[in-house]
Amino acid sequence: MKLVVTGAGGRMGQALIRIIAATQGATLHAAIDREGSPLIGRDAGEISGVGTLGVPITADPLTAFLNAEGVVDFTSPAASVEYAGLAAQARIVHVIGTTGCSAAEDEQIRAASRHARIVKSGNMSLGVNLLAELVRQAARALEAADWDIEVLEMHHKHKVDAPSGTALLLGEAAAEGRGIDLAQKSVRVRDGHTGPRREGDIGFATLRGGSVIGDHSVYFASEGELVTLSHTALDRSIFARGAVKAALWAFGQKPGFYTMSDVLGLSKT
Repeated sequence: MKLVVTGAGGRMGQALIRIIAATQGATLHAAIDREGSPLIGRDAGEISGVGTLGVPITADPLTAFLNAEGVVDFTSPAASVEYAGLAAQARIVHVIGTTGCSAAEDEQIRAASRHARIVKSGNMSLGVNLLAELVRQAARALEAADWDIEVLEMHHKHKVDAPSGTALLLGEAAAEGRGIDLAQKSVRVRDGHTGPRREGDIGFATLRGGSVIGDHSVYFASEGELVTLSHTALDRSIFARGAVKAALWAFGQKPGFYTMSDVLGLSKT
């Protein structure tokens, strides 16, 4: 499968190039970086540490998408919307690991899935998506009247969106388990005299610092006991492996919008 990597000069872009180079059935077709990047024209394999691949980094997505079969994208919301439109025009696979999209941007991406095969997730790792399923089941089993849910996440100091896409993924899983709308029950900020905690709320707490790749915990707290479900990312390659797996899976699917739960066959029922 001929894959395009966007944001090729970044940490995730380089991790994706390394994983594609090591994955049977996948090949690096093109690599895109931002306009003005000093890496434009450099060999994508060389900057990623896998040796010469004969794929120069470009700033032109139209050229990069020509004859491609899929694109793997961990960039910015605006860029992902643009790439989704191009993927729809080309009728190819688009795997999106970008977080921080607004409701309007998500709607544009979903619209593109009428023609493209789009896989979008707040986290591409197997472990996190398994965690989400466990959170969903726990939330279903532990009644809101007796159990409070809190999501805690920590990332490196350069991350620009909060809560993280993974935290929101876990919060959505908890809300699905409870049969509620997360938007109506989400608590993102607590400051000053907040009063007592409202029954059924799902709280989020955000930490930023150092070089932490990703650490997430979901707490189910009751009178006299605490259940904690957690995941720690030790290497960015877990997200790259998941994204490439998603691209290979989506290659055989019909146009539509998918998540990693679909890729991994994890039931939401």
